[in-house]
Amino acid sequence: MPERVTVTVNGARVDVACGSTVAVAMILAGQPCRASVNGESRGPLCAMGICFECCVAINGVPHRRSCQVFCENGMEVRTDG
Repeated sequence: MPERVTVTVNGARVDVACGSTVAVAMILAGQPCRASVNGESRGPLCAMGICFECCVAINGVPHRRSCQVFCENGMEVRTDG
C-alpha cells in the first residue's frame, strides 16, 4: 500500500497520507466545503458525520460527507456541485 495518495480538489492536486479523509485533503488544498448564504467559506464542523456541513461531490456523486470518506488515489472532489 502506498504511503500517500493524490486527490484533486476543485482542480487542485493534493497529496495526502493514506488513511486521510477527504475533509483533510480539502483543508490541505485550501478549499472550503461550501459557501454560506452570506458568501463566507464553510468547512467541516463536527468531523464525525452528524452536521452535513462538509458535503461535497466525490467522483461525481453529490452530497457525500467529506469527513466520512477516506481518500483514494485519483479521487475527484468538487465543492460546487
